[in-house]
Amino acid sequence: MKNKSLLLAITFLISTSFMDASKVTDKDGNSYDTVQIGSQIWMAANLNVSHFRNGDPIPEAEGITAWVDAINNGKPAWCYYNSDPINGRTYGKLYNWYAIHDPRGLAPNGWHIPSTIEWFNLTNYLGGENVAGGKMKATYGWDNNGNGTNESGFAGLPGGYRSLKGPFSKVGQDGGWWSSSESSRSYAWCRNLGTRDGGIGRGSGDKGNGFSARCLRD
Repeated sequence: MKNKSLLLAITFLISTSFMDASKVTDKDGNSYDTVQIGSQIWMAANLNVSHFRNGDPIPEAEGITAWVDAINNGKPAWCYYNSDPINGRTYGKLYNWYAIHDPRGLAPNGWHIPSTIEWFNLTNYLGGENVAGGKMKATYGWDNNGNGTNESGFAGLPGGYRSLKGPFSKVGQDGGWWSSSESSRSYAWCRNLGTRDGGIGRGSGDKGNGFSARCLRD
């Protein structure tokens, strides 16, 4: 029985080993570590690219007017939290959903923005939404003792949000990630990690909000 328990523990550690041997590079030349969690292989950091897969630039919406105009016209846009490039080094970029869904492709070749079902498969593998968040949060960077164990290697950080009206909020306290799945004409499914507990939230966000993006290997 002890040998069986040890084998199960070793199998779990291997299946969630923090960094896969391979890396992935985006269109801008940024390199990302990858991590295998169950049968899925994820980027281990938020996307920080400013060009689509075909080389077309993704417009930066630094000011409120540019951000709101992109939303009103259903156009892709990105920004740094507080429009400060230093935040990009830690949290990557925030994207509206029109960038996520653009047919030119936000993710590198061989990768994609996960669907809400693929997010569900991740959290289900990690024990369900009530406990998966603690295993996905980084061991540093979260306010109010909200750090996680990073048992999964996902290394989620609290990169905050940008609302559809332009203001930024919640850096250090919350992180939000888009899925590729619409929930309605104006909303899409997203995931949220916060300082409050070890769960992960599942909700429907306005497509004009700015959230982080993670990529999943095809």
